Amino acid sequence: MGIVSRWRVSVSTADANPVGLDSAETEPAAMLTPPPTRGRGRPRREIERERAADVIERIFETEGYEAISVVRVAQELGVSRATLYRTVPTKEHLLGVLHERMMKEALRDALRIMDDQARAPRDRLADLVRVQVAISVRQQKYLFVFFGPGWLPEEDFQRWRTWRKDYEDIWLRAVTDAMAAGDLPEDDPVVATRLLIGMTLWVARWYRESEGRNPEDIAESALRLVLPQAHR
Repeated sequence: MGIVSRWRVSVSTADANPVGLDSAETEPAAMLTPPPTRGRGRPRREIERERAADVIERIFETEGYEAISVVRVAQELGVSRATLYRTVPTKEHLLGVLHERMMKEALRDALRIMDDQARAPRDRLADLVRVQVAISVRQQKYLFVFFGPGWLPEEDFQRWRTWRKDYEDIWLRAVTDAMAAGDLPEDDPVVATRLLIGMTLWVARWYRESEGRNPEDIAESALRLVLPQAHR
């Protein structure tokens, strides 16, 4: 399925902490990507948040949480420290940039699924499960950092609260439609929605690539439990 395939990434977590916080794995200096060089002229005074998110995610993925800093990200972006400070003054704000992009991507994919009204309710709900499992695997190194001691600045936390409600509402629509179609048993749709989201999010906590399971297999196991009619 097209939407699921874009989340298929290799996350190496064999026998490692799924959050990647206990030990930062740092590559040798020679293997690090050098910061982009700039020609002569006026220094760049603005940063692109999407490009910054790319840099932050790459550092997080290859070197871990401890390697992220305003100085390091400024070097990678090829901007002055003062330029970056104006937009993202702390490490927590840097994490907020990455968190914001992840929220937008998840919301966009969920909306894309629900906007396809030609598909049966059970199929839309099944696709939400598949996509969320894939997202949880992709984001497992980052997800629990956002709820740990390095929590986000207040403005990013408020954006997360808004996103959480919007995202849950999309799932609630899918669950309600599936119940109305007889694909799920009649029950409290809010509780059922939160149980489904919680189940798929928690994959980020226990997934290990070394165990030989892939996100698609995990999603299908979940669907056999809660929505057998949608199982391939």
